[in-house]
Amino acid sequence: MSFSKRLKTFIPKSFQCLQEGLSLETFRKDLLAGISVAAIAFPLALAVAIGAGVSPERGLFTAVVAGFLTSALGGSRVLIGGPTSTFIVILYGIMLRHGFEGMLMATLMAGVILIFFALAGLGAYIKYIPYPVATGLTTGIAVVIFSSQVKDFLGLSMGVTPIDFLSKWHAYWEALSTWSPKVGLVGLSTLGIILYFRRYRPHLPGMLIALVVTAFFTWLFRIDVPTIGSLYGPIPRGLPTPSLPHLPFNEAMNLVPEAITIALLAGMESLLASVVAEGMTGWRHQSNCELLGQGFANIGAALFGGMPSSGSLSRTAANVKSGARTPFAGIIHAGVIFLILFFLAPLAAQIPLTALAAVLLMVAWNMSEIHHFVHLFTAPKKDVVVLVTVFTLTVLINITAAVQVGMILAAFLFMKQMSDLSDVVSTTQYFEDEARDIEKRAIDHEMISKKEVPLGVEIYEINGPFFFGVADRLKNLLNELERPPKIFILRMRQVPTIDASGMHALEEFYRECKRQKTVLLLAGVKRGPLQDLQRYHLDELIGVDHIFLHTNSSLEFSRELLRVEKFKQAMR
Repeated sequence: MSFSKRLKTFIPKSFQCLQEGLSLETFRKDLLAGISVAAIAFPLALAVAIGAGVSPERGLFTAVVAGFLTSALGGSRVLIGGPTSTFIVILYGIMLRHGFEGMLMATLMAGVILIFFALAGLGAYIKYIPYPVATGLTTGIAVVIFSSQVKDFLGLSMGVTPIDFLSKWHAYWEALSTWSPKVGLVGLSTLGIILYFRRYRPHLPGMLIALVVTAFFTWLFRIDVPTIGSLYGPIPRGLPTPSLPHLPFNEAMNLVPEAITIALLAGMESLLASVVAEGMTGWRHQSNCELLGQGFANIGAALFGGMPSSGSLSRTAANVKSGARTPFAGIIHAGVIFLILFFLAPLAAQIPLTALAAVLLMVAWNMSEIHHFVHLFTAPKKDVVVLVTVFTLTVLINITAAVQVGMILAAFLFMKQMSDLSDVVSTTQYFEDEARDIEKRAIDHEMISKKEVPLGVEIYEINGPFFFGVADRLKNLLNELERPPKIFILRMRQVPTIDASGMHALEEFYRECKRQKTVLLLAGVKRGPLQDLQRYHLDELIGVDHIFLHTNSSLEFSRELLRVEKFKQAMR
């Protein structure tokens, strides 16, 4: 790629949208979307900050500064950035070992690392993190977040909560008799309100409404429960003066592993949210530009006394559903949070801590994706080993160890899988197989070139093992076509095996085909991959009658489908 083309990949989407021009209607949609997302982001920023062990205004500073920089400098039109629950576990550990300045330094270093990732062109590779690693990590983080909120949710009278998972639950058991019924009642009420709005009024900001209602009633009836103000004091109005964190060089160097983990988590979560937004809108994102924007967002958050930031999947989805068209919706969202911070900070100090704990319990449940976690146990054993290892290390040790061991283990198991595909044969057999393969390829090429593929049918073939490295390519297949075909035939003659990431990608590809009203057919599926599909229940999802041993059968089936469609159109 030439230097000029490479330079264009770092031009922010906000600048591109300005070049295209903004209409009054576009601005109106962005304004409404920004306000809607701010209503969701405000309570989450407070809850994430307290969950990470820092004062609540630090989450709001991050939502304002990092939210602005993510939208202004990032590579996605609709991504919303800010503090996310992914960082709670690692930040809590950093706060205990290195204090607040250590957390700021780790955030600053993570920002620099993200910029290095972007300049090195690693945006296209971070999203290749295996699905079992990502699932084990997120479910493990959800379990740790849940366990960290028991004290505030029940109002337990105890000292500093141990960071170790088992010690923490032992301490909870010892202090269980000290729980406060009124604190628990306020927490359960908050959780009930959130669940009600999630079930019956999903278009409204249920978490914000729940916090407002519980704060009002605890004030009105003078219910004595711990609040943000009673524990942390008043929330300051506005942003602090930017400054560099103060930490000795040797202590800063000890934070390098944590900073790398934060950078990987921020990059992975941001690119995942960008990919999801791309599927919802059809607007392509620029991976390396997004990493660059996240780097500056984390540096900015650290300078203003904030915490790590990344793209948020839930807030981005809400932004899209609210009608956002450009990055200015994200900029407006940051501005609205700043106005709330400036004008309503005294009221926010009245929010009960148990209500914020209820918010994080809901976040942990959403984050766990327990159905995906359980479903992965039907995957091949090597993927289950990676999943359980990453989950266990996340819960019992820390995220840094889980990411490092999980990636190394996945890489070694993948290499083992690739080596198992090799075989030792006699020289005579080798030449016979090679000659036979060449003959088959020649015959197959001749047959395909002469065979008439019906109009509206696309045929693609996967050559080699269907693993996590191929998964991203499959996800983008329909986007590369000028228009979605009526029937998509995926040939799998050369696929000897499918791993969990490949099956997950195939499931997503099927759903994308269904969304675009394209019929998906699988052709040339061998016995081994077919057994994997059956164990994962993908044969039931795609349809047993849509899976064929030979391409000829799939083409005949396609012609029949097209004839039926034409007949139906003629009868209308």
